[in-house]
Amino acid sequence: MAVIDRAAPRPATEGAFLVNASGVRQVYAKGDNADLVVLDDVSLTIREGEVVGLLGRSGSGKSTLLRIISGLVKPTSGRVEWRGKPVTGPSEGLSMVFQSFALFPWLTVLENVEVGLEAIGVPAAERRRRAIEAIDLIGLDGFESAYPKELSGGMRQRVGFARALVVHPRLMLMDEPFSALDVLTAETLRTDLIDLWIEGRLPIKSILMVTHNIEEAVLMCDRILIFSSNPGRVAAEIRIDLPHPRSRLDPVFRAIVDDIYGRMTQRSPAEKEARKGEGALPGTGIGMALPHISTNLISGLMEALAAPPYAGKADLPDLAATLQMEVDELFPIVETLQLMRFAELEAGDVTLTEAGRRFVDLDVDARKRLFAEHLLAYVPLAALIRRVLDERPSHKAPFTRFSEELEDYMSEDFAENTLRALITWGRYGELFGYDEHTRQFNLENPT
Repeated sequence: MAVIDRAAPRPATEGAFLVNASGVRQVYAKGDNADLVVLDDVSLTIREGEVVGLLGRSGSGKSTLLRIISGLVKPTSGRVEWRGKPVTGPSEGLSMVFQSFALFPWLTVLENVEVGLEAIGVPAAERRRRAIEAIDLIGLDGFESAYPKELSGGMRQRVGFARALVVHPRLMLMDEPFSALDVLTAETLRTDLIDLWIEGRLPIKSILMVTHNIEEAVLMCDRILIFSSNPGRVAAEIRIDLPHPRSRLDPVFRAIVDDIYGRMTQRSPAEKEARKGEGALPGTGIGMALPHISTNLISGLMEALAAPPYAGKADLPDLAATLQMEVDELFPIVETLQLMRFAELEAGDVTLTEAGRRFVDLDVDARKRLFAEHLLAYVPLAALIRRVLDERPSHKAPFTRFSEELEDYMSEDFAENTLRALITWGRYGELFGYDEHTRQFNLENPT
């Protein structure tokens, strides 16, 4: 990789519009159940000369939007234009880098990179020349004759980048391209890609990337669109004016990261008002999708928060860095603590409640009892399962008794995942048991 002069950033340009999306809505029908709304009223623009990040939790529709822009998926409603013309299918001038490496195992590196050029009818000699140039650019020269099985994960993803770049796209779409890599490999590949972009050596005009890694977005992007979930909407737009190379230790960088954490954990006015009363948080009724998180993680995070240096309160970016966890790993645990009133989440900070502090100080059996009390009090689905089991003479109920009710509110997969979470939590709190062979909840295991 060449050394470059990074004293000045690549200038932001008010380039021509590449993508115009307005009022995009994506809905998937679920038969007799309520439709699943993945995206709702999403609008954005992408200009030449910028790196734009779509940042949000898993399930916020970011990857779906990327596929709509690419022409692989047709939106239910709304309008998407590529260079001023409606997108009706895959468009020339767009290329995609996927999370998975998606290489043909029977082809060499050179042959994998040539595939896209062959598909559009580029002559063999020209294919080879451009493929070798792309391989050299991305730092894989010398591996042209290697097969994917001979390469590390980072090298395979470099092949994916070379294959996307070889067609000289105006816009490169990236769907969490670093998430399948180890931390060091991902960091190296990010740095190399940004160096090439700042040098102007990439044969592209713009980059649109999907990520759930906040620091990755701030490191790479000129603009960040923060997506809310259920359904996916653009909740905020942040412009990043820091020059490259960007340092994670820069106070301005840290302030931007903190601001984004705060925005992503901010409750709506309705939620704040509801928290003043005794009722459940909005959206926490029977139809709330729950993350399948082990009670070890729930307990472990409370213990980490209670211990020095946090003493019950932590800044989420600092906590994530200490625990080496990304947004999609940390947020579900923290939000589960909030749901069960073991912690409060506000403006990017998480604070143990009195109950959370008490949990940490209790022995194993007392922890189970306190967990069960909060599970019944604050998770309506847990209370429903226990009530049904109490009322039935057999004290048993099939999995489908609850999964079919949940599917009125969510997809079949989310219903399955939610009930799996309740099975884990209910067993830990000894509220109910579950027989995997008969797929039945029961009261046989609790004392």
